[in-house]
Formats: sequence, C-alpha cells, structure tokens
Amino acid sequence: MKQRLLTTLTVLLLAQQSFAEDSLLSAETKNYIGFGAIIGMLLLFLATLLVLLRTFKVLTKAVLKLQGYTKQQIEAELKPAKKEKKPKSEVWQKLLSLKPLSEEKDILIPHAYDGIHELDNPTPSWFMVLFYGTIIFGLGYLMVYHVFGTGQLQDAEYKTEIAQADAAKKIYLSKAANLVDENTVKAVNDPAAIAEGKAVFKASCAPCHGENGQGVVGPNLTDEYWLHGAKITDIFKTIKYGVQAKGMPTWEKQLSPKQIADVANYIISIQGTKPAGAKEPQGEKETVEKLALN
Repeated sequence: MKQRLLTTLTVLLLAQQSFAEDSLLSAETKNYIGFGAIIGMLLLFLATLLVLLRTFKVLTKAVLKLQGYTKQQIEAELKPAKKEKKPKSEVWQKLLSLKPLSEEKDILIPHAYDGIHELDNPTPSWFMVLFYGTIIFGLGYLMVYHVFGTGQLQDAEYKTEIAQADAAKKIYLSKAANLVDENTVKAVNDPAAIAEGKAVFKASCAPCHGENGQGVVGPNLTDEYWLHGAKITDIFKTIKYGVQAKGMPTWEKQLSPKQIADVANYIISIQGTKPAGAKEPQGEKETVEKLALN
C-alpha cells in the first residue's frame, strides 16, 4: 500500500515539474500527462476500495468465528440466501385481480349454462383507474372547450393555424423576394408589386424617363423600341447595373432586388400606353413578354 502511494506521489511530482517547464512540453503533451495522472488516481482509489472491502470481509469472518459461528453459518451470514421469486402466474393474477385456482370455488356463480360455470372475478384495479380517469378527462375537456371556452375547438384551431401559416408565408416571401437576380426574375401581373414598382419609378426614374415613362433625358419606355433588350431579365439587368456610357447610374446599391423587379414589371405594364409628349423611338423594335398571372 505504501509503495503504491509513493509511486503515485512520484508521478504527480514529475507531472508538476513537467508542467513547470513550458519550453520542453507542448500544451497537448501536458493534457495527456494530466489525464494520465487523473486516471492513475482513479485506479488507485478503486484498488483501495477493493482492498478495504476484502479487509472488512476478513475482519467480519474473524469476529463471527470468535463469537462461535460455524463455517457454514459464517458463509450464510456473508452470502444470505436469495428470496424466491414469485411464480409468473401469481404476478399475473394480482395484476388482473384474479383468484388462484384453489380459491375459485368461493367465487363460483350458482347458475350454469350447459355445464359451464362463471366466476365472479372483480374488475382489475388498473382498469377501474383507467375508466374513472377517462371520465375525469372527459369532464375536464367539456369544461375547458365547451363551457369556459378557454381552449380552441377544431374550427377555431384551423383558422388560427391558417392565419399563422399566412403570416409565416408573408415573412418567407419578404425574405425570398430579395433573392431574385437578373437570371431568376419573372414577369408577373401582381397589382401590389406593380403599384410598388410605380412608386419607386416615380421617385427614382421619373426625372430621366418622365412621370409616365414617356422619356425625357432617357428613352421612351412605353413604345416597342428598346436599346438594351425588352425581356424582363434585360430590363432588370439595365436597372441594376445601369448604363454608364449613357449616363444611367447603377441602382443595385440604392434599391433592393425586389424593388428592381417591381420596377421592371411596372415598365412592362406601361407598354403601349402612349402617354402625351412621348419621346421619339430609340433602339430596335422588340416584343415585350407578357406579364403572367401571379
């Protein structure tokens, strides 16, 4: 025992000296040494417990022998006999509140049918607990949902879930709308999106293209002639990156992708409106793609 303690103390002292020498050992090596010391202490503690247990057993035998116990009695004291397990049938009978076969004559119902007798076995207690529990649950359900109205019935719960789904859909669409770019933008006939595009157009684009897209410094956006393409993707790209050579600025930093898409859809929606004072056509004649129902 003393030798083991001396060995452990030696290991701990060596580990402490190793930790003190920062230049010789890395952090990973120190962790391994510390982990090894902890494991060694645990093993030593376990070995100590086993030794103590063995010691107590030897002392108990010695004390019992001094008290006059025989070898068989000492063994019986140290290793008491295990209790006999109840037969499975007995456990099953208790679970179902059944009487053993030897007592069935006491619960035999007098009448018989074709020589077949019936036993007056009581209803199992677990079944009665379950039965009365369902009654209590049913009364609670009735009070909560139909009397006090604190809980939602199926129709109300359905409406609530629909409202939550609509709110979640709006949040998703508000985030997903800004994921659009010049490759994924679509021409859609959404009155709300076109109205928002019109508002952005009048605030940002009207100084160069006119209030109604008739063209001022910039080209007329209501005719069939286009300088940079008539597709929704072309219009989106022109608004986003601008045309520096013609003096049109880039709008990708001032407008969100959704706002650019709304403006592009608004421009498509004003095709053929022929506003007063429209500027002469510029570019090549192209057919604008039709707005699809959203």
